Amino acid sequence: YGISITRVHRAGLDLVATPDIILQIGDNLTVVGNQASVDKAAKFFGNSKDRLNEPNLIPIFLGIFLGVVLGSMPIMFPGIPNPVKLGLAGGPLIIAILVSRFGPQYKLVTYSTLSANKMLRELGISMFLAAVGLGSGSGFLEAIVSGGYWWIIEGIIITVIPVLIIGLVARYAMKLDFFSITGLLCGSQTNPVALSFSSTTWGVSQIATAYATVYPLAMFFRILAAQILSVS
Repeated sequence: YGISITRVHRAGLDLVATPDIILQIGDNLTVVGNQASVDKAAKFFGNSKDRLNEPNLIPIFLGIFLGVVLGSMPIMFPGIPNPVKLGLAGGPLIIAILVSRFGPQYKLVTYSTLSANKMLRELGISMFLAAVGLGSGSGFLEAIVSGGYWWIIEGIIITVIPVLIIGLVARYAMKLDFFSITGLLCGSQTNPVALSFSSTTWGVSQIATAYATVYPLAMFFRILAAQILSVS
């Protein structure tokens, strides 16, 4: 088309337009060229932000429905006497990954606007905190008085030590930057509250990107490990 693509803007991140990059629905391209070439490229790629501003709710609710179904199905693993369930967290997570990967091949638009994405994220965190508070808040003081402070001390120990180890390895062995390490630490603990605090404090989308790379695997093993320990 006689143009040069200088930047690919995706989900709040500016990516360098390398020859091997794969474009996705919702990408914004910064192009350089004469007017005729730019118009020709715009006709091919599409240049309507109004269509991108329309949220696609059907894939979201379809993914939630299929995720609940998958999470309710008992799965047998060798060596474990009782079946294991992915639950309401693991089931939708697995379906979300599969839909985002294979959905476009079956004409299922999985793109969601950044504002809608953030809205769902904040709503999910608020509901999560409300559920935790209602479920455990009533007996919190009683548990502390009855010796529960030892659980808090032990929880601090088993939380801080892995964080320090991962942080040191990521910084000095993997040479990662501060924001990537922050997202990795939040994701490895499957801690949306820490993610919300970090994103609000520094306002860098790189934290959420790093969080998303490790969160699915950490959540999957967390669900399975808890059930395996309970039946063993």
